[in-house]
Amino acid sequence: MIDGFLTIDKPQGLTSHDVVERVRKWADQRRVGHLGTLDPLATGVLPIALGEATKLSQLLTHGTKAYRAVVRLGVETETYDREGSVVAEREGPWPGREELEKGLERFRGEIAQVPPPYSAVKRGGQASYRRARRGEDVQLEPRSVRIDRIELTAYEAPLATVEVDCSSGTYLRSIAHDLGQALGTLGTLWDLVRTRSGPFRLEDAVGLAELEKAGPERVIPMAAATELPTLPVDARTARRIANGVQLGRHDLKGAPTEGTLQLVREGKMVALVEAHRGIPELRTLRVFLEGTR
Repeated sequence: MIDGFLTIDKPQGLTSHDVVERVRKWADQRRVGHLGTLDPLATGVLPIALGEATKLSQLLTHGTKAYRAVVRLGVETETYDREGSVVAEREGPWPGREELEKGLERFRGEIAQVPPPYSAVKRGGQASYRRARRGEDVQLEPRSVRIDRIELTAYEAPLATVEVDCSSGTYLRSIAHDLGQALGTLGTLWDLVRTRSGPFRLEDAVGLAELEKAGPERVIPMAAATELPTLPVDARTARRIANGVQLGRHDLKGAPTEGTLQLVREGKMVALVEAHRGIPELRTLRVFLEGTR
């Protein structure tokens, strides 16, 4: 079994699940999952976890993301992107570049964002897009998201290209829609590339066509992907952890007083443990077979 991560450059038109199925065939194993969904319209970074790396999905899914988005002004669709049916259109005059840059300012920092009606956000135990497809009036509550950077990089009306660094859970479709409203026109997400997801970057990604010819050398080791503090352990300590023994700071020289760290044996992940100030024991969060076999 292969344990680790692949950074896939997802092509347009495929779902994230489609990519997972392709990787399953390539790896010849069922234990494969993706970290953070990309809509079929979007391309770019789709991190894939294989084998034991699926245990790290929750840790890595919530990292910051970076996107390059094209916003089409003067158009609104039911899905807030160009794959949806057009519900309204407006002609120019279009805002100038200075006005557009000023409009982007409202999206910087912590903002309250309403997800698109056609999204996976659940209401009443059901994804909102299912309700929207049935013609129901979907009213979602605003959620707090963080936008560290939003920058206009190109503008040829009615198309504006922006680069965005943001927290997990941010909808670029909502940014496109809300930007159009802020400028006194309409806005729809026309194109989207995810350039980074946590530690996974587009420049390191492999395309699906290239993957078919690639070997396991393209797999990123678990310990290299987490960006957590690392402590090496010997085989005896790894066996103790595998047998359920809870370690203390006295077992690990150099262990921090607080925070999460990873224990690694000969480059292979053994466990994630958590330290709390004033408590001598280290709480075991996850144990991995690759470092304890």
